[in-house]
Amino acid sequence: MRSIWNGAISFGLVSIPIKLVNATENHSIHFRQIHLADGGRIRYRKVCELDEEEVSGGEIGKAYEDADGTMIPITDEDLAQLPLPTAKTIEIVAFVPADEIDPLQMDAAYYLSANGVPAAKPYTLLREALKRSNKVAVAKYALRGRERLGMLRVVDDVIAMHGLLWPDEIRAPEGVAPDSDVTVRDAELDLADALMDTLGEVDMDSLHDDYREAVEELIAAKASGEAVQPSESKDGGGGKVIDLIAALESSVRAAKESRGEDVSEGDMADIHPIKKTTSGRTAKKTTQQKSTPKSTGTKKSTASTARKTAQKKTASKSTSSASSSKGSSSANSAKKQTSSGSRSTTKKKTAAPRKRASA
Repeated sequence: MRSIWNGAISFGLVSIPIKLVNATENHSIHFRQIHLADGGRIRYRKVCELDEEEVSGGEIGKAYEDADGTMIPITDEDLAQLPLPTAKTIEIVAFVPADEIDPLQMDAAYYLSANGVPAAKPYTLLREALKRSNKVAVAKYALRGRERLGMLRVVDDVIAMHGLLWPDEIRAPEGVAPDSDVTVRDAELDLADALMDTLGEVDMDSLHDDYREAVEELIAAKASGEAVQPSESKDGGGGKVIDLIAALESSVRAAKESRGEDVSEGDMADIHPIKKTTSGRTAKKTTQQKSTPKSTGTKKSTASTARKTAQKKTASKSTSSASSSKGSSSANSAKKQTSSGSRSTTKKKTAAPRKRASA
């Protein structure tokens, strides 16, 4: 790897010649600007605004713009005369526990390589001292025309340096937190803990940039003249969360299913106990509504309504049949009484002439 800076680590009276090497690289895909009409490349040229002529790099210098717009030229010679002890030195100022460094201060990362054979022994000494102390070194160094803050730590068998922002460059998080007071219940915290445990740890080496791969496939398809098929966008769940408990339960269930674990309804019961409301009936109804799907409840209510209707029809039929049987029996008895009455009358009429005849 090519070094970008040569200097030394100042460790008390010990000086360790080192080379500074970039520890990271950017894999982002970069695009060029083109003219849509003909595909020509768009280039930026440095032009002096006074004479409107293009200026080469050798004719360009530095200047500080004052508040009133006045340009104050600053040359490299002016900067070189400034007292900057860290111009070629990484000066260690303290050793502190790693957790005292705010991750918000983290900037670019570099590897420090021992420069030459004589630097191997003091380099190894500093590396092993950092390992045994479980601490990191806070240092000051100068790079690209400004003094910077850095943190030295051990990565495998190499001393790495992270550029740090100065403390006054970190903005306070004012007005960022939610304005209203929010109460988090124990049941919600239990489910959040369960989700964290279910997701577990991840192998950082297995993570990769899916978007970059998609862009590379898009470029390859267009370069070969193939038709580009739009990909189906997944629902990111960006809507409003109505029920936080339900959302957490669904997340835990989905995480378990993705890991091939057996998921049953009983798994959620011991995670979040249902709290009773002020009315016992209300809590009971709410529990039944949550545990019973809507379609089942509709079918049950339809079946019960059909049963009741059938019972009513049966009852009305039996009532009508009973009333009709009663009516028919009473009619029959009336007919019998009428016929018997007529017979007795006939007998009496027949008997009367007989009496007269005998007289």
